[in-house]
Amino acid sequence: MPYYARRHQLEEDIAYHVINRANARAKIFHDHRDYDMFKGILLEYSRKNDVKIYHYCIMPNHYHLLIELEEPERLSAFMANVNRLYTVYYHKRYKTSGYLWQGRFKSRAIQKDEYLLACGRYIEMNPVTCGMVSCPEEYSYSSAHYYVMGSADDLVTEDPLYAGFGADTHTRRTEYRKFLLSFDADGEKRYTDYDIPLGDANFRCRLVKHKGHHIPRRKGRALSQRHYPLGAERMTREKFN
Repeated sequence: MPYYARRHQLEEDIAYHVINRANARAKIFHDHRDYDMFKGILLEYSRKNDVKIYHYCIMPNHYHLLIELEEPERLSAFMANVNRLYTVYYHKRYKTSGYLWQGRFKSRAIQKDEYLLACGRYIEMNPVTCGMVSCPEEYSYSSAHYYVMGSADDLVTEDPLYAGFGADTHTRRTEYRKFLLSFDADGEKRYTDYDIPLGDANFRCRLVKHKGHHIPRRKGRALSQRHYPLGAERMTREKFN
C-alpha cells in the first residue's frame, strides 16, 4: 500500500490552527485585491490537496486558518506553497523584494470535538479584539460572514459542529453569533500557545513531531521521513495579471 494512502490514528479528530505574520509585522494586505488574491490561492490549493478550511481570518499583517488535511504530513508543503505564491504576487504588484513573512508559519494540532468551535471563535473574534470592528460579522475577510450572515464563501467548509446551534438556518446564525460574542479574551489565551497540542491525553499521545509540527501516528508501520511534494505549478506572469 502506498505511503500516502495509509490512514492515521486520529481520522476525523484532528485539525490545525495555523498562523503566519508579515515580516516586521508590516501591512501586506492593503486592499480588496490583495485579500481576494490570497483567498484565491488558498481556495486553489485547498481543493487540489483535500484541505478543509473551517474558519479563517485574514488581517492586514497576518492570517489565521483552522484547517483539516486528508494527509497531515503535507501541512508544511501546503502552507509553503500558499505563502510563496502570495509573495510572488505581492512583489510583482508592489515592486518590492526580500522576505515577506516573519518566518515559517506556526501551527497547533487541535482536537476537533473538544476545541474546534472555540478555536474558530478565537480566530473570528480577532478583528474585534484588535479594535477594527465592533462585531465579528462586520469584518469582510473572515469566515464569520459565512456563519453569521449566510454569505456565500467558497473557501469555507462548514464546521461539522455548526449544525448543533439550531434546527433551522436563522436559529443557527443567531445562536452562533451569541456564541462568538461570549468570547472571553482571558479564557481563550490557550489558543495563543503553539508549542503544545490542544487536546486530551489520549489525543496527545497519538501525535509525533514531523518537520516541526505535530501529526498523527500512522496505522501500521512507523512514519517514514519521506516527503511527497504537493506538485506546485511553476508561477507564470499570466497568473497575476
